[in-house]
Amino acid sequence: MKFFSTNNKQHNKSFREAVIQGLAPDRGLYFPTEIPVLSQDFFRNISTMSLPDIAFEVMYPYVKEDMPSTVFLELVKEILNFDIPLVKVSEDVFSLELYHGPTLAFKDVGARFMSRCLSQFSDKKVRILVATSGDTGSAVANGFFGVENVEVVILYPSNKISDIQEKQLTTLGGNITALEVDGNFDDCQRLVKEAFQDDDLKTLNLSSANSINIARWLPQSIYYYWIVAQLGHEKKISVSVPSGNFGNITAGLLAKKTGLAIDQFIAATNINDIIPSYLQTGTYMAKPSQQTISNAMDVGDPSNFYRLLALFDNDFDRIKSEVIGYSLEDESTRKVINDVFQKHQYILDPHGAVGYKAVIDKGTAGNIKVFLETASPVKFREVVEPIIGQKLPVPERLKEALSKSKSSIKMKKTYSEFKAFLLHES
Repeated sequence: MKFFSTNNKQHNKSFREAVIQGLAPDRGLYFPTEIPVLSQDFFRNISTMSLPDIAFEVMYPYVKEDMPSTVFLELVKEILNFDIPLVKVSEDVFSLELYHGPTLAFKDVGARFMSRCLSQFSDKKVRILVATSGDTGSAVANGFFGVENVEVVILYPSNKISDIQEKQLTTLGGNITALEVDGNFDDCQRLVKEAFQDDDLKTLNLSSANSINIARWLPQSIYYYWIVAQLGHEKKISVSVPSGNFGNITAGLLAKKTGLAIDQFIAATNINDIIPSYLQTGTYMAKPSQQTISNAMDVGDPSNFYRLLALFDNDFDRIKSEVIGYSLEDESTRKVINDVFQKHQYILDPHGAVGYKAVIDKGTAGNIKVFLETASPVKFREVVEPIIGQKLPVPERLKEALSKSKSSIKMKKTYSEFKAFLLHES
């Protein structure tokens, strides 16, 4: 299978080439030239399959030309060695808890998958650039830490991520470098994209670990098959996805294209409502992101919007028929966290709270309602604890990071300073 640039369908690369490049030379995102339709036997038997076996079946068609099946099966077993439980919150409302991996966030799966792909594919040193609004940075730092021939540079907005998120990405050292940017996430993402287009940096062998990279994006489709595996493929299901850069929900929509029976997708955002606004007006207008308590969704120009367009051949009416937009501001998010804790004794993080409210308000009547809980509430304890009136226990694997001093390099949001850093470090 080949992967084309969302800016030019004639530009095709193999999976291996797309992973190593990260972003296409024309600044497009890589997208599969074909979407395999899975067999009805697969869907009938999905409830009897393990998570790694499901992952193998749905992912291998995309990579089979670049990796032996035996190697790929061991790879998915390694990256999916933790639980992803579907937890009942109330009658017909479920939380898919995606935070039981090493860094307690949904991005662990994609970051671990990409790191192992790069170790298979690259025979020379690769420098990974990644912008983060919170959880991407910690997941990538953990997933790539100690990987041979890979150096990671993480850009994060100063004072705009939680204390735990910051400690997770600034305390590892080794092959992980954290740049603390005086700006917002969009500034960080812009610096990364400019670096990929800079001819002066071509010799640095740059790649990306944001969801712009096909190896970070594709594995997220696994979550949606796992929902159906646990509920049954014959059920009518509404799924709400907390959305920032829109990689997760577009991966879910890709899964639906393969035949997966999910009835409804809801794109749940905070006040950074770029896609909900687009779904109402048909006009995409990026704007500066605004800081919120659900910081991983503080994105004003979602990169994966262009994969959404590619998935539906730029047909707005088709997109609107498949995706419902929803946005929630901070005060209401806090109220949801409190209400769900009081009524159901379930603790939401701020992103999951937006997802919960979206599926309650917009989910189709009679459908089973599922929201994605994308990060552990403890990663946002400074927000959650005052709301619920109790302390959250800190897992042992976080205590070590919290005990260390952060190590970051402060940087302005100018490209010239970032470029000088990269050239100096090379």
